[in-house]
Amino acid sequence: MNGELSRGLPGLAVSGNRIVVAATGQPILLRGVNRSGLEWAEPDEDGFCSAAGISRSEIDFIVKGWGCNIVRLPLNQNWALNGRSRWNADDYLGEIDRVIRWAAHGGAYTLLDLQWLDAYQSFGGNRNFVAPLPNLKSLDFWQRLAGRYREEPAVLYDLFNEPHDRLPDDPHPLIREDGSTYPATHRRVTAREWHPWALKLVDAIRSVHPSALIFVSGLWGYDLSSMPLDRDSLVYSTHVYPHKGSNWAEAFGNLAATFPVFAGEWGGNAEDREWGRSLAHYFDALQVGWTAWSWSNEPFLVTRFEPTAFGRLVRDRLKQTASGGS
Repeated sequence: MNGELSRGLPGLAVSGNRIVVAATGQPILLRGVNRSGLEWAEPDEDGFCSAAGISRSEIDFIVKGWGCNIVRLPLNQNWALNGRSRWNADDYLGEIDRVIRWAAHGGAYTLLDLQWLDAYQSFGGNRNFVAPLPNLKSLDFWQRLAGRYREEPAVLYDLFNEPHDRLPDDPHPLIREDGSTYPATHRRVTAREWHPWALKLVDAIRSVHPSALIFVSGLWGYDLSSMPLDRDSLVYSTHVYPHKGSNWAEAFGNLAATFPVFAGEWGGNAEDREWGRSLAHYFDALQVGWTAWSWSNEPFLVTRFEPTAFGRLVRDRLKQTASGGS
């Protein structure tokens, strides 16, 4: 790729506790939504985007109709490396290219998110495919994508969705960053388990794309109190939901005073709207950007292009901030 997907969007970097336009140092506040689907939708006869219901008209509606300047795109590691069914890895990557191009056409960045390692290994719960930690193939995944998009300033990188403890019925041992496994009795994922992995993934991306803007999730995708990492120019990502706790300052607010913080996920149901308004105001006070969850997966922001109760809150916040309000 040589920048053709990015449609002239400027490259981004980190300065102090803000994301900025690299060439000018001008702060930019990224706000948008997650568009789930490419991590789980089995390809149909027309491919991956078709199966997930992702179309150019929909991305155009998200970006222009809702005023998003970023779309977070959850991905499937195995499909990016090996394809699925009769569709090969290049087919899958080509579908990602399309979403990046569609988003950039309206002026939005795409945040690539490593959400699922594969679509066949469940990690407990009701068909839960979100792994507690990455595996060695995650290094291949990120090097492949970072190499593919190193000349595409519209593309940003979210290392790993939600590092978390093994669930009680998760049969798989945790994997160390050297590929060995922890004892079967080891269930906790703390900074001691996550940070070495995060550093290794950052280094894998930067080995082929030194200027990549990389986002690093907290524990359970929420708790950033153990950050920062021993690497420069990172954005720290939190996932905020009603059940995750109410001490936002301890989880991510205190860090945001010194380092860039972004809410890669936040959302709720109709009964959570007052909570959502309070959280949105808190984000504004900190100048923390975000991508709400999720356009196409529970809890929904839209149903048949009509916003849900919580979706109206998100859409209204996007429109206010896009027009310069608070």
